[in-house]
Amino acid sequence: MTPTSTRSAGDSALYRAVWRWHFIAGLIILPFLLIIATTGAIYLFKDEFNTAAYAKLRLVEPQATAPLAPSLLTAAALASHPGTLKAYTPAAAPDRAAEVRILGAEGLKDTVFVNPYSGEVLGSQWDAGPSGSPAMYVVRKLHSLEYVGWLGNRLIEAAAGWMVLLVGTGIYLWWPRGRKLGTMSIKATKGRPWWRDLHAVTGIYTGAFIVFLAMTGLPWSSVWGGKFYDLSYAAGLGMPDGYWSKLPVSTVPVGDAIDRAPWIMEKQPMPVSGPSDGVPAGLDQVVATVEGLGIAPGYALNMPGGPEGVFTASVYPDDISQERVIHLDQYTGAVLYDAGLSDLGGLGWAAEWGVSIHMGQAWGLANQIVLLLACLAMIMLAVSAAIMWWKRRPAGAIGTPAMPTDWRMPRMLLVLAVLAGVFFPLVGLSMLVIAAVEIALHLARRRRARLA
Repeated sequence: MTPTSTRSAGDSALYRAVWRWHFIAGLIILPFLLIIATTGAIYLFKDEFNTAAYAKLRLVEPQATAPLAPSLLTAAALASHPGTLKAYTPAAAPDRAAEVRILGAEGLKDTVFVNPYSGEVLGSQWDAGPSGSPAMYVVRKLHSLEYVGWLGNRLIEAAAGWMVLLVGTGIYLWWPRGRKLGTMSIKATKGRPWWRDLHAVTGIYTGAFIVFLAMTGLPWSSVWGGKFYDLSYAAGLGMPDGYWSKLPVSTVPVGDAIDRAPWIMEKQPMPVSGPSDGVPAGLDQVVATVEGLGIAPGYALNMPGGPEGVFTASVYPDDISQERVIHLDQYTGAVLYDAGLSDLGGLGWAAEWGVSIHMGQAWGLANQIVLLLACLAMIMLAVSAAIMWWKRRPAGAIGTPAMPTDWRMPRMLLVLAVLAGVFFPLVGLSMLVIAAVEIALHLARRRRARLA
């Protein structure tokens, strides 16, 4: 065999192996891809949905008079819905209601909406945290499969890692290499070739956006996100060591105390208030302090959690550069900690920007539309892949692309698989499972051939 024919055979084996794994992985993650893309497309417009669906609660007629004091607004909310005050969000704009979060005696937390000019209670709804409404809460939980518990989070993490690899293997399969592939437009007119062209063209134009969405979603994951957090912190590129060294701290993580904190800060412990005679600072005083520091509108002020707790003002605005967290002593009202985006390390800063863009916040409507198109492309890729598979599969069989004659994994693919498995641990684990099944099938075929 000549060197040219040997190289050609090797390339063919690699191509068939990549195609087979692209097919198998795509078929496995297809339902997760549809869930992620559909819920992601909806959640991009959560603010618009919440405002339109709950306009009677959220919108008020702007007035020329100044809003009432926070203490009066929270008192009106508590009179209407008795319980424990947990957080207060001043009106984010002249036409917006103030929001008061109250923990009721039954253990449920509600958000009470109050007209900031008159103190009229407009109504309430179950507190959905950063989702803003019960409907968007459901969408958010479906997006991360949190309804399935810890397993759901890991399934979504594995699917996100496979999305990155599917884009890479898809580009490899699309690459011309002298064949009639690599089309930049849909050339076929009907049947499976049309779906193949649609799949290829959609993937080649949107692959970079899909990889971006997958990678910027991974910081929320358990395994990959946890390792990335530890690396960022250890390298001083996330939450630089020493931020809290001058303050006594509690055992409560920031992420458990407030609805939305910078990703790199979520696992850091909350500071504690100093000793006092037990008389907390007034709400009006604390609000005046944080607003005097120039915090962006739309912030929430969380009440202290227990005798050692602190007031925490936090905001996660569309303009991520104004992201901020301020902790204040609950007795003196003194500022204990004040940090914004610029105070984070390089990886923490990049993660916050990535999350903001991922959620469609950074550049307004343009950001939302681009990512909506990316989500629709993901749905199209999943649908076209399913249709291609259905059209090519033999009756009574799955229709997996044939294994190369030399069943052993080509060396280059093996190296790439190992690297991918190290970078995406759950992908690596699923690769081992798929490889074990592949080997078992190969050995079964050899055994049947010997018996025949």
